[in-house]
Amino acid sequence: MRVLLVEDDPELAPAIATGLRAAGFAVDRAERMDEADLKVVVNAYDCVIADRGLPDGDALALIKAWRETGRTFPVLVLTALGAVDDRVSGFEHGADDYLVKPFAMAELTVRVRALCRRDNPPRPPRLTVGDVTLDLPTRRVRRAGVLLTLTAKEFAVLEALMLRAGEVLTRSELLESCWDEMSDPRSNVVDVVVGQLRRKLGPPDLIESLRGVGYRIREPV
Repeated sequence: MRVLLVEDDPELAPAIATGLRAAGFAVDRAERMDEADLKVVVNAYDCVIADRGLPDGDALALIKAWRETGRTFPVLVLTALGAVDDRVSGFEHGADDYLVKPFAMAELTVRVRALCRRDNPPRPPRLTVGDVTLDLPTRRVRRAGVLLTLTAKEFAVLEALMLRAGEVLTRSELLESCWDEMSDPRSNVVDVVVGQLRRKLGPPDLIESLRGVGYRIREPV
């Protein structure tokens, strides 16, 4: 799931991005409303997190403009403005959720995940391909009943492949769904993570490489 974080605090923004990436999200960042507005045109986001007090104005104006132009992605307002009138104004301008600073990273993660689910088709809580099972609520992966330890990126790639089991996912599709704008599309980062994933899954190999195209996962013959 890809998230846009609109926050200009030089200490808070990197901390939030790091926490969300550790939870398995791909995170892009913007510090101004005009920058955020450009990014939502270029990229498809599952959720936007926006501070209100930005250098070029109150993000509520931007949220209202998005809604007026038909943009329906969920938006969570993350701000120090916590009075009842502030919260009401946030929802009236089109926000889907409102979280006041200071906040717990665990709560922000849960709220963002819930908003992403709300705007996407429901996913089954458990995916199975062959003897591999992926449990989304607990973020646990097992093969033949053995619990595997995966990084957040390995989990994201495996989830993407298992959600479209039998289909070929190009490297570009995997980059778009599992990484953020900081990734170099010319790098071999997808191949590296898939290689790590294969080693952890062990034999027989479920992930098939299609030279020059991408990867797919399917049950072994």
